[in-house]
Amino acid sequence: MQFEQVFRIGDKLVSFDRAVRIVKQVLELRAQGHSQQEVSRILNLDRSFISRLETAGEIRKGKRVAVIGFPVKNREQLVEICHDLGLDFYLILTDAQRWKLVEDRQAMDFFNEIMEIIAGLKNFDALVLLTSERWYRLAEAILDLQIIFVNLGPTPVKEDRFVDPERFREMLEQVIETNPEGEESS
Repeated sequence: MQFEQVFRIGDKLVSFDRAVRIVKQVLELRAQGHSQQEVSRILNLDRSFISRLETAGEIRKGKRVAVIGFPVKNREQLVEICHDLGLDFYLILTDAQRWKLVEDRQAMDFFNEIMEIIAGLKNFDALVLLTSERWYRLAEAILDLQIIFVNLGPTPVKEDRFVDPERFREMLEQVIETNPEGEESS
């Protein structure tokens, strides 16, 4: 049996557990793309409360950056850098992993997964793409976001390529620090 955790504040009785549930609902709705105004209407809350809640819990502000790269020899190093910088999405594969991704699926399943990735990329401000020029041209044609291209060689790249981890980190830090208006953050 679990009782709600409550606090008496003056003449009010406040449920900590209810407050946590409401905060979770607010953040889930905002993460789904609802505006602050929509969330305030759905949950019958002041919009200013939602704004203050987001500010209080903010970890990182700035561009949302995704990374896709293949075939990469030092994949683990780059994945660690992406993780350290708090990126929300990164898909970095060796050549063997890239082919396993294709071989282990039915054509329709593979197509659906790629379409989900493309749809998800629409939520980002920038994409760092470590591939051959062919994939860059394709990404540029279908994605409406800033693409930072690291050319791993002429198409087709058939072997894993080493990416300088220091330069990769520096580049990502610069991309992340640039605000949406394109001005450097102070």
